[in-house]
Amino acid sequence: MIQQDIRFRNSTAVGLLAGFAAGVSYGLNPLFGKPLLEAGVPVSTMLFFRYFISALILGAWMLARKEPLKIKAREFRLLMLLGVLFACSSITLFESYKFIPSGLATTLVYLYPIFVSLIMIVLRKYPTWQSWLSIAATTVGVVLLCLPQGSVKLHTGGMILAALSALSYALYLVIVNVSDRIRHISEHTLTFYALATGSVLFLFTSIPEKAPFLTGCNSWASAMNLIGLAIFPTMISMLTLALSTRIIGPVRTAVLGVFEPITSILIGTLLFKEVITSRMLLGIGICIAALMFMVITTSRRKQQ
Repeated sequence: MIQQDIRFRNSTAVGLLAGFAAGVSYGLNPLFGKPLLEAGVPVSTMLFFRYFISALILGAWMLARKEPLKIKAREFRLLMLLGVLFACSSITLFESYKFIPSGLATTLVYLYPIFVSLIMIVLRKYPTWQSWLSIAATTVGVVLLCLPQGSVKLHTGGMILAALSALSYALYLVIVNVSDRIRHISEHTLTFYALATGSVLFLFTSIPEKAPFLTGCNSWASAMNLIGLAIFPTMISMLTLALSTRIIGPVRTAVLGVFEPITSILIGTLLFKEVITSRMLLGIGICIAALMFMVITTSRRKQQ
């Protein structure tokens, strides 16, 4: 009995660490993405290479380890849906930037923990009051972090796009957690097919672009940034996201996603000389306090 409890607690710790890694790695997007945008790389091209390179690296690694890639047709359809959902989250987020400030978009995207909880309620799986409190506190923290100074122009279309990004991400998390059809499929296989589906989707979305497909991709710096974008905020983020969701559930994993905006803001401050305000520091403090509360209450509840 003691050994089982130790194994469970270790498993929970792995889930929490994986959720933390997913948030931090996804928050590295500006580190690689901002130089690519400044080099003139079209968004659809950047997203295609992001998913395509990730799928190549992960697929080669799985083949080297002799991990099976073969799946059934009914499983393939669901994995394709996961890939479409994750890709749609990226597309709608980037499109929302055209209409509303990126800070407001980031704030609206962080609605996804609330969407996750609401979807779980529909499925009659009710989050604890501790989870709801953590979601509320981290939402307040993210609002303080991301809302720009001064007046904010509200554009209905942009806000809807950002909300759709959050909803797509929430659906991805919930399906990974609750679907019995893919429960036996490893995180590696799940992520590989999601990445492959996303790369095909972004290849087609690049066709209407006016700029040439490889615009801005003709330097070593751009190549390294594309590889970094593919490895850290894409492949590693999706792998750890799937692992965390399966161990500690989609609600707690969603709360840990608060490390995404925190990491992005810290990178902008430390590397791109962006201004950090006292309000943003307060937001970070609230988020960290909420996460510590969730981790402590989770540990205590499992020990009882």
